[in-house]
Amino acid sequence: MFDQTHPLEIRPDIVNAIETTGLGIIEKPLSLPQRIADHGGVRKSLLLVVLAIIWECYARWLDNPLLFPTFGATVEAWTAGVMSGQILVATWMSVSVLLQGYFAGLAIAAILTAFATTTRVGSDLLETLTSMFNPLPSIALLPLAMIWFGLGEGSIIFVLVHAVLWAVALNTHSGFRSVSTTWRMVGKNYGLSSIRYVTQILIPGAFPSILTGMKIGWAFAWRTLIAAELVFGASSGSGGLGWYIFQNKNMLDIPNVFAGLLTVILFGLLVENLIFRNLERRTIHRWGMQS
Repeated sequence: MFDQTHPLEIRPDIVNAIETTGLGIIEKPLSLPQRIADHGGVRKSLLLVVLAIIWECYARWLDNPLLFPTFGATVEAWTAGVMSGQILVATWMSVSVLLQGYFAGLAIAAILTAFATTTRVGSDLLETLTSMFNPLPSIALLPLAMIWFGLGEGSIIFVLVHAVLWAVALNTHSGFRSVSTTWRMVGKNYGLSSIRYVTQILIPGAFPSILTGMKIGWAFAWRTLIAAELVFGASSGSGGLGWYIFQNKNMLDIPNVFAGLLTVILFGLLVENLIFRNLERRTIHRWGMQS
């Protein structure tokens, strides 16, 4: 027992003072030029300006508007086409057909991938079909599509489905197979139904691959559409951007040809930065799956 006549000595608290006067500034706010340089949209805009300047300089050096018009002449032709409504009508015609083929391809890809995920036969079938048809250019099927579906939107939608289907199905199936085993075990331990297991475990885990497939499928569909419209283009008395480019090429109106090409580029940038980029930010970036 402790002797009460000699109480325990209480040691004083020891505080080690740290000298911080010589450390300098730990966090320094970024300057305005640094904040501008750190913004991805600003950097990409500057790159586009540089490319436009290179375009203008090369066209002036070449000095042959029939081969390569200047950037200024192209912008002028594009503005005139927009004001007259020709480019807007052609763009709407192309986009309306493109969306039909794109979403039809996504739906078929979802069905094939679901079948491949649940059964071995489905997996073997998807891998076999992908190996057979993915290397086949979609535009090569256009002559057959014209025989099967006639000279109309059906032929173009058929080749668009082919362009979208295999890229989306392949990336989605690969994404499902790469989902972490731990995630799969958690879903099974919680006793999730098949639908909830797919929607709450497989799709979130594979969403980076799914989104990549959607972006690739969109790019394939967009250029397949323009190529198909260049081949026979007009449908129901009017044509899309490919037909607009083809007609102006026949009239040797090269600035309008470049204006049509510029419209394709601008629409691609719009979809990439406003739709897919926001979708990435709201899903895989928020979930911490990508930085």
